[in-house]
Amino acid sequence: MSVPCRVALERTLYTLAAPVLAAAPNLVPDSPVNTVVQLAGAAGLGGWYLAYKSSDDSDTGRKLLRWSPLVLAAAVDIAVRHTFGWGPYCLDALLAAGWAAAGLLVMPYSRHTRRNHRPALAATAPALQLQPAPEPSPAQPHDGADPFTRQVRRLWENGGMPGRTIVVKATPHDGMPNDLSLLLRASEAGRPISGLTPEAVAAAFGVDVTDVTIKEVVRQYGREGGPAWKEVDVTPDANERRRKAPTAHEWWADRIGAAGSPVPGSQLVKEVRDRERKVTHYIAHVPDEAGEPRVNKHALAAALKTKYDEGRLFVTIDGNQVLVSLWDSSPLAQVFPATRELITPDKDGRWVTGYLGNGQPARNRVYTDRGAAHGLFVAPSGGGKTQLMGLHIAADALFGAVVMLATEAPDEKTAALGKHTARYGVGALYMIRLLRVLVALMEIRGEMPWEDGQVHEWDPDRPGCPYRMLSAYLDEFLSAARNGDYGTEIMDLAELVSVKGRKYAVGIKVAGQSIYVQDGFTQLLCENLRENCIPVVLKVAPKKVGDMFKALGIPPEHIPDPLPRSFSPAEAGRIERVMRGEPEPPTDSNTGGAGWIVEGTQPDVLRTLFMDFKAGIDGYFPDTVATLTDHEIRELEARNLWFDWTEPPRPGEFGPEPDDEDHEVPTKGGGNRRGGGKSAARRDAVTSPRQALEAIKNLSGV
Repeated sequence: MSVPCRVALERTLYTLAAPVLAAAPNLVPDSPVNTVVQLAGAAGLGGWYLAYKSSDDSDTGRKLLRWSPLVLAAAVDIAVRHTFGWGPYCLDALLAAGWAAAGLLVMPYSRHTRRNHRPALAATAPALQLQPAPEPSPAQPHDGADPFTRQVRRLWENGGMPGRTIVVKATPHDGMPNDLSLLLRASEAGRPISGLTPEAVAAAFGVDVTDVTIKEVVRQYGREGGPAWKEVDVTPDANERRRKAPTAHEWWADRIGAAGSPVPGSQLVKEVRDRERKVTHYIAHVPDEAGEPRVNKHALAAALKTKYDEGRLFVTIDGNQVLVSLWDSSPLAQVFPATRELITPDKDGRWVTGYLGNGQPARNRVYTDRGAAHGLFVAPSGGGKTQLMGLHIAADALFGAVVMLATEAPDEKTAALGKHTARYGVGALYMIRLLRVLVALMEIRGEMPWEDGQVHEWDPDRPGCPYRMLSAYLDEFLSAARNGDYGTEIMDLAELVSVKGRKYAVGIKVAGQSIYVQDGFTQLLCENLRENCIPVVLKVAPKKVGDMFKALGIPPEHIPDPLPRSFSPAEAGRIERVMRGEPEPPTDSNTGGAGWIVEGTQPDVLRTLFMDFKAGIDGYFPDTVATLTDHEIRELEARNLWFDWTEPPRPGEFGPEPDDEDHEVPTKGGGNRRGGGKSAARRDAVTSPRQALEAIKNLSGV
């Protein structure tokens, strides 16, 4: 039997007061404690007098017993004050202990005086507080049902027997005083239940409609089922707890997986918190028959108390499973320093370009199973394109490849990268000379025997290769391709290298601000690069995202949303700034190097590694720069293609020189428009490296 708090408190006071009664008169005879005790005794005598005068004689004894501890305390105090010291045989302490023991014994009797204030040990449901033994139901005679079921039947009849049904059995829920389950059947045999609504059930039990669930009854062994039976759950307590303190699975089912919610039909599998990386992962799945999960990312962000454009929420779909990653702060706003270990290719030619939004490392490659890998980098000015190109150049160099770099316009970073390449130059003239060398190398390497004496297509895993992989980087490619003198031939040669180069370990890496056909980027070149590389697209303007990925062959359903203008959260207090007339703080764009990597059919958001040019980039590169073999250089020299490509155009290099009567003025950078026109006329005729080399020889007069 439980002890009320008041009883326990009184017993504690008796135990603590006993030493005070014994010690106070001996230590300080004039202590205020003695006065308080005497006043309490006087109050006790008053209580005795009132109890004696009370008209309720049956309760007089209990009241006298109730006031006795105060009167006895005063008596003990008087006795202790009149003893010498602590009294013979420590009488003072014995009197105080006896008083405390008497109080403890009085308590089992004194508690019974509070007959009208006893605490209820087990509260029952307000709607179910009926008579303990209800009469049998007139609608359904007593059939041996338990008392709880009979009580519920009485409520059911008072509610008008909703849906013309009878309560077969009522089952209370453990730990939920107001929750129960009902098994119902139609009151008329052989008729289905109709007209049973949650509103009618809720009215019968005095609960909300949302607390009522009506379910079908499946036939079981020993029990009927079908349309004449229903099962009803009335759960006001469970729903109240679910609203105030839901479990993770309940929260997901109510806010995320319900019909019309962000991921309808999904069920939470588990929630994982990565404290080190400060991210929470939610793993859910949808039934197989529901097909691929449908995710409303903006509604999902709202349910997770964030905004989709903050860059904190990332969704990964794998079959019928969904991974929702919610970061404490956007991983795209972080800076991931490049290290030599990260950008060194592994045995499969893969290296880390950056990190995806879900925290996975994003990897690119220096070769594929079909040969040397091409490259495609798209970014506007300030988007991080040169940084990305530097990572790729370093990865190729660490792999042992020969790297050459041509850019349409010079800048500080490309010049720093050029120091670690076999050849570096600026301008459309330099780029066309580089492309001519690539085409010639395709023919030269196609005739170079391997260690076994045979000629093979390049394979990094096959021993005995007589040449190194070659990666040629063409920065601001579209600007060079629109050059009036050399643009047409640059595009023709780039297309040819994109088709055949991979077989001869020649990879072409194109960087620019667009890949649109209307900007001069041919569909054939785009398709060849896309098929043999992992494109990276950085910081594209929102209006161009759809067209950009459509040009890359991405299905419409996988075209991503634009990236936000900034990954930094908006500074709080805007209303206060408006009221004070203060300007808004500057926005930190911090999106350089953020974009998408397209390895499959679905782009993934990533943040590329950061190569610190200000601190120096020598540590990212090997100590020596790889070059072409002596045989390759001799063959190129024999074709008049290996020289200082920064020289002005050589006589006959781009077609026969004009006659004296021809007053056409050479354009800036050398060359003439007639040479470019001849290249355009031969565009359809050049379909192989040998034909391209013959065309170059004809132009050069070799």
